[in-house]
Amino acid sequence: MLLVEIVMIVVAILFFVPIYMTVINGLKTYGEVVTSTMALPDVFQFQNYAIVWNQLNFLGVFMNSIIITVFSVSGILLISSMAAYQLVRRPGWLSNVIFLAILSALVIPFQTMMIPLVKVAKDLGIINTIYGIIIMYWGFGIPLALFLYHGFIKSIPRELEEAASIDGSGPFGIFFRILLPLLSPITTTVAILHTLWIWNDFLLPLITLSSPANRTIPLAAAVYFGQYTNEWHLGMAALTLAIVPVMIFFLFMQRYIIQGITAGAVKG
Repeated sequence: MLLVEIVMIVVAILFFVPIYMTVINGLKTYGEVVTSTMALPDVFQFQNYAIVWNQLNFLGVFMNSIIITVFSVSGILLISSMAAYQLVRRPGWLSNVIFLAILSALVIPFQTMMIPLVKVAKDLGIINTIYGIIIMYWGFGIPLALFLYHGFIKSIPRELEEAASIDGSGPFGIFFRILLPLLSPITTTVAILHTLWIWNDFLLPLITLSSPANRTIPLAAAVYFGQYTNEWHLGMAALTLAIVPVMIFFLFMQRYIIQGITAGAVKG
């Protein structure tokens, strides 16, 4: 046990060091970053964050990330859960074909779809728009969510729905009042996985959001860091602002992350 604890401590330190370097160097002057990367600053330069906040338009890109993540994840949860419910409760060759066709998207590398995706988005007039990238995230996120919901719904007894139907509930009432609350464990799993993916995603916003006003936090931070490569203290401050929301989300949701993933693994 002692050996395991030592190994875990070493691994934790290895993961902590990059975060420490990023945060500490964002509080230094440029000269201190160059001469003493690991040391604490002589004077904490909190004005670095004020400068980056204004230059990065952090509030604007933060709201972009919030809007894209919330609406993308909400749409994925609603569409995939309802689709999985219909595919499970209406078995047959057509349901199997639709299910396999949607799942086939999981094996197609995103890199092979980038150029056709941009062309189609331009033709539809949704390129460089917030609602456009939300629709794209629906398309990329639904296959995995549908797969997880599909397996979970199979474990729910059909008798519950039949009892609700006898009491007078229609299809939508059965789904939203009976089935959806029972899906909360897998819904938590799907929501957390897709929230972390969409919030941290860089490649799709890079190829679809060319306007600075539509940038997300990862994209804005990458562009800013590229512009201020020679000013490492400002670049590190920008990276720190970019990772803070994810760290806060994880700290508040870690209990639900563990519970949701465990429940999803058992039920799936």
